Amino acid sequence: MQVSSNRNQTRMLNAKITKKESVDGSRVFRLILNIIVVILVLFPIIYAFVMSVKPSHELYDKTFFTANPTLQNYKDVFKIAPIEGYIINSLIVSIIITVFQMITAILAAFALHFLNFRKKGLLFAVIMATTMIPGETTIISNFLMISGWGFTDSFFGLVAPYLTSAMGIFLFRQAFQSFPMEIYEASKMDGASDLGFIFKILIPLSKPTIGALAVQSFLGAWNMYMWPLLITGSDRYRTVQIGISMLNSADSQSMLLMIAGVVVCMIPSLIIFMFAQKNMVKGLTTGAVKG
Repeated sequence: MQVSSNRNQTRMLNAKITKKESVDGSRVFRLILNIIVVILVLFPIIYAFVMSVKPSHELYDKTFFTANPTLQNYKDVFKIAPIEGYIINSLIVSIIITVFQMITAILAAFALHFLNFRKKGLLFAVIMATTMIPGETTIISNFLMISGWGFTDSFFGLVAPYLTSAMGIFLFRQAFQSFPMEIYEASKMDGASDLGFIFKILIPLSKPTIGALAVQSFLGAWNMYMWPLLITGSDRYRTVQIGISMLNSADSQSMLLMIAGVVVCMIPSLIIFMFAQKNMVKGLTTGAVKG
């Protein structure tokens, strides 16, 4: 009996060791797979940075890294074009668009969920239908409207078509559906106004959704190219994406300058994404699963 018990204990111990080895092997495999995916995803950024610090005579060298890294390309970017002014313009445009999209999305989503009025479902369907219209089909009509108002080559002309977002309304409406209607009714019984309910209750509890929309709106506004190119005609209102294209010419030096300019433009986007990625994921999944 004792021999049989020792055999069973030995078998159990061997099974545990085998299971632990398989778990460790699975973890190592997932780690290696994650490293490979990260390298593939970050390779364009790494390549852009490596090329931006190369001297112009090493552009067509077969070696990936340079033996003589230099920051002269970055210095020349700011000398050739007023990139710092373009960056400030892009920041102003992106911040204005982000703030207004959040305000309009919160107010519209609140009305569509908490308020009762006729054709509410039809109105929401029309709003969502606008997401199926490509932006290229409306850019000419938007330009004719803005130019007719006399706001070409101005900050208002840059931001006017993008002050609201149908996707933002959808995100906030989905998030507000997780709030019981009794909370709104109780706040009204306590004498709270609709704006008081929004600013004191809804907004503090909707921070993940606010973060998700803020990142999405800011990056979308920061990377706009066609509309700023169409609506601006002077350096005073040009955005950074237009400024980068001005660095392009036929020689190798300009190619390295463009790459250095692209790296400069990527820095704000990368910083915002790194600090807000958790809120972005939470905000995009809020309301997707109901208990």
